[in-house]
Amino acid sequence: MAAAVTCQAQMGIRFTSLSDSAELLAPGFISTGRAERDFALSPDGTMLFFTLKAPGGSFQTILYSHRDINGNWSAPEVAPFAGQYADLEASFSPDGKRVYFSSNRPLQGTVPKDFDIWYVEKNEKGEWGSPVHTGPVINTDKDEFYPVMTRSGNLYFTASYAAGKGREDIYVAAWKDGKYEQPVSLDGMINTAAYEFNAYVSPDERFIIYSSYGRQDEKGGGDLYMNVKDTSGNWLPAVNLGLINSSRLDYSPFVNSSQSVLFFTTEKNNLPQFYNTAVSREELLRRWDEAGNGAGDIYHISFKLVEQYYYQQLQR
Repeated sequence: MAAAVTCQAQMGIRFTSLSDSAELLAPGFISTGRAERDFALSPDGTMLFFTLKAPGGSFQTILYSHRDINGNWSAPEVAPFAGQYADLEASFSPDGKRVYFSSNRPLQGTVPKDFDIWYVEKNEKGEWGSPVHTGPVINTDKDEFYPVMTRSGNLYFTASYAAGKGREDIYVAAWKDGKYEQPVSLDGMINTAAYEFNAYVSPDERFIIYSSYGRQDEKGGGDLYMNVKDTSGNWLPAVNLGLINSSRLDYSPFVNSSQSVLFFTTEKNNLPQFYNTAVSREELLRRWDEAGNGAGDIYHISFKLVEQYYYQQLQR
């Protein structure tokens, strides 16, 4: 059993025991029947971010909640640096002092541009400052998504470039001598001719979890995969995380700082295809408006179980 977040009436969310299968995260508090995705928890466990997406994806923004000294979580609200443009995929730096995210906010003027990677820094009062653009080495006239910073300062992200290995690749920009080097597509153990996107990379860069769409072994819609480095620092083969994947899109993985819980987003639905007796309009609306309706929900599972599953499948 591992620690994870769950909903508690009048208290928001707290840490409690987790079963041995993927469970909906904080139903009614975070997972509500609207489209939620991209969960991230601060290294000290006192703040969380996630993305709320409008129906049809016309707009999306970052919400946050924080824990007070009594362990109670605040009701989610729009992050202080978000809400005007399309912002998504918040990610804490390993020390918790920065939050990286993807946004189509303009560099100048008021007209949105393509999606770039930005960050905000926390000041001495614990307040988040103004968004900072990560610059032209990272950002291009194409979209850049799902930033993850590791302890080395390396920045991983998703992009679709002409020189990539597939339709969409995972890139890393190495941090060296106080600046970023040109982004490089990860090797063929991870990136293929298909789509690879939305990667969580552990702070020590020992393992990576990401989504891929178009592989022969996928369940459908896009699945989560995992690679681990060997003792020489080379990536071992990818394993489809069939333990948690569905026939719909599964994506946006995140592992907490203690590496005890894997959080991920899925668009699977739990709605029945038929009913034993005629159902009322009220019952239909109730079911269709709650979490599990396929709009997108955040789930969580013991990361230890996921890691065990990876090595079991690798040895087959």
